[in-house]
Amino acid sequence: MNRYLKNSILFLLCMNVISLFAQRIIVDINGHGDYTSIQAAINSLNNDSSKTRTIYIRNGIYNEKIFVEKSNIVFEGEDKNKTILTQSIARDIWRCDNTDDWGVATLNLKGSDITLKNLTIQNTYGFDHVNETKVACAADTSSSHSKTIKRDGHQMALRSFSTTRLKVINCVFRAFGGDTVSPWNVEAGLFYFKDCLMEGGVDFYCPRGWAWAENCVFIAHTGPASIWHDGSKYEDAKTVLKNCSFKGYDGFMLGRYHRDAQFYLIDCLFAKNMADKPIYLVPTTNVIQWGERIYYYNCHKEGGNYKWFANNLTKAKGSPDVKDISLQWLFGNKWNPLINN
Repeated sequence: MNRYLKNSILFLLCMNVISLFAQRIIVDINGHGDYTSIQAAINSLNNDSSKTRTIYIRNGIYNEKIFVEKSNIVFEGEDKNKTILTQSIARDIWRCDNTDDWGVATLNLKGSDITLKNLTIQNTYGFDHVNETKVACAADTSSSHSKTIKRDGHQMALRSFSTTRLKVINCVFRAFGGDTVSPWNVEAGLFYFKDCLMEGGVDFYCPRGWAWAENCVFIAHTGPASIWHDGSKYEDAKTVLKNCSFKGYDGFMLGRYHRDAQFYLIDCLFAKNMADKPIYLVPTTNVIQWGERIYYYNCHKEGGNYKWFANNLTKAKGSPDVKDISLQWLFGNKWNPLINN
C-alpha cells in the first residue's frame, strides 16, 4: 500500500471516529454555513442525545424565537457582543392567547444538558415600548377583553421548563422588564452561570432549584428586587452567587422571595446606590417551611456596608465554612458542570 493511500485511509478513519463522538453544525445568517437560522439547525438534529452536538453560531443578529426540545446541545457564539438572539415579547400579551409559557421567551428550553457560550440573548419589548399600550386579550375577564401592557412587565430572554444541567458561560441576557433569566425546574433544576451579564426588572435572575452564578454582573433597570429563588420542593435547594456585582437605578433593591428560598452570597460587591433593604419575604399565602435562609460572606458595598449583609454563614444549616461552598457542595453527585460538555 503506497503512503498516499495509507494516509488517506487513516484520515477517513479519523474523521469517522470524530463524527461518532461529536457533531458540529455552523449557522451563518449570511449563508456561509450549514444553516442560516438557529432553529433550522436545531430541527436538523436527531432526537438521540447520547452524543454532544455543537451548533456554532457566527456573528449576526438572529431575529428568532428559539425552541429547544432536544438534549445534549452546545450553542456557541462567535462573539458574545456580536452574536445576538433577539425577540420583542411581553409575557402579558403572550398569555392572552396562550395557556402556558412555551414560547414566551426568546430562548425556550425543554431539553437537558444544554450549554450556552458567547451569546447575547435579549428580549427588547421594554426597550421598544416606552409607553403603556392596550391590547385585545381573549383571556381577560373584563367586559372589554383588553389588557394594559406596561413597559416593565415580565419579559423573558430565557425560560426553561423541564431542563436540568444547564451551563451558561460568557453570555449576556438583556431585558427591561422582569424575569429576564428564568431557569425554572424546582424539582430537578441544576443551573450553572459564569462570567455572564444579566439585566432587567423585577426578579430578573430567578432560578428554581439549585443554581450557581460566578463572576456575573447584575444590572437593575426597574422593579422591587433583582434576584429571586424558589427552593420550595427540597430543603437542600439553594442559589449561590459568588464574586458577583450588583448595580442599577438609584435605590435598586437586592432581592426577595415568596416561596421557600435559600440564598448564599459570597464575595459580592454592591453599588453605592443600592437600597438599604435586605432580601425580603413578600407577603404571601404560601407556607414557608424552613424559615428565612439568607447568608452572606465577605460582601461589600461601595461607600460603606449595610449591617444586614454582615458575615453569617454560621447560621446556615451545618455552619459551612466558606472554603466548603463549592460546586460539589451545591450539586453533590448529581452534576459537575466543569467536566460536562
